[in-house]
Amino acid sequence: MKRNSFLKLFLAAGSFVTIPFTALAKYRKEKRVDKGFKVDAGKDRFNESITLFEGDTFYGKVSTKDTDGDMYIFESTRDKKGGPPLHYHYEQDEWWYILEGEFLFKVGDQTFTAKAGDSVFGPRMIPHAFSKISEDIGKMVMTFQPAGKMEQHFKERSEGKYKNMSAEEVNVIQKEHGFVVIGPALVYDKTGH
Repeated sequence: MKRNSFLKLFLAAGSFVTIPFTALAKYRKEKRVDKGFKVDAGKDRFNESITLFEGDTFYGKVSTKDTDGDMYIFESTRDKKGGPPLHYHYEQDEWWYILEGEFLFKVGDQTFTAKAGDSVFGPRMIPHAFSKISEDIGKMVMTFQPAGKMEQHFKERSEGKYKNMSAEEVNVIQKEHGFVVIGPALVYDKTGH
């Protein structure tokens, strides 16, 4: 084969190989927002806040739809003490930033007390739980990166989708949404544990 023919064949093959990547990049861009946006305080990105567990309200700030699944950010306002059971996420890192109130966190074998201005990081595959421990309202910003199916899970739970399911059925759905519950919620007593 002549050198020019080989070079043309090589360049043509290279162009052919890049077509799927170019198409994928275009697809990803179409699934992301391409303009900035503002979400007012106490408001949800799409005016569809999520209410869970009698008094906990989630206000979406950056939706999974905005980032093509790269990130999900919401503000959580909690009236009651307590929080979710001990669990871990297969693929999501989780980050919490406290705006008001006081929270107890367990991440792996570490325990943290966090108040306004503090943040806590929970890496994927590491068991974690948190609990609002202050008497007053607690508020925090929560981030999942990548988003996974957490926003979908919270919406479905808020809509009562799991209400009449057995514990086994709920466990299957939670696994499909990327997390596994492995223990009870944190209990805070007067000794700080």
